[in-house]
Amino acid sequence: MPVGAPDPATLGPLARKVLHYSDVMERAVVAAKEPGFNDSGWDELTGLIDKAKFERVGNDKAVMGWEVYRALLNGWAGGTDYWSQFRRISEVGNVVFLELTEHNTPRGGAESVVNSMSVYEYDEGGKLVHLDIYLQHD
Repeated sequence: MPVGAPDPATLGPLARKVLHYSDVMERAVVAAKEPGFNDSGWDELTGLIDKAKFERVGNDKAVMGWEVYRALLNGWAGGTDYWSQFRRISEVGNVVFLELTEHNTPRGGAESVVNSMSVYEYDEGGKLVHLDIYLQHD
């Protein structure tokens, strides 16, 4: 879970889901460095989304579905140390806005620190169907 995140009990139901998603992501990034880690290491995260509808829009407006995003996560997580610091979270309708300061240190590289804002959109069943990522770099 992002450092400094609020007590989930003080948040709405979807904001709690987003903090849980963040926690699962950070744990998977740590686990990705262990021998034998593979696509199944993302199963807990997969359970939080609607795989058929999921769409992630990231840097340069690159759009990807779950299978492509999972492959991107595998490559990234296995080669970087990552942690995040909580800034702000807001829940409006079926959308949650999460602001973090994210720290990535690629193996053999220098730490990169970015401010991020991620927009999580949920369907009526409480599954994540759309994720937008916005980054501020130095």
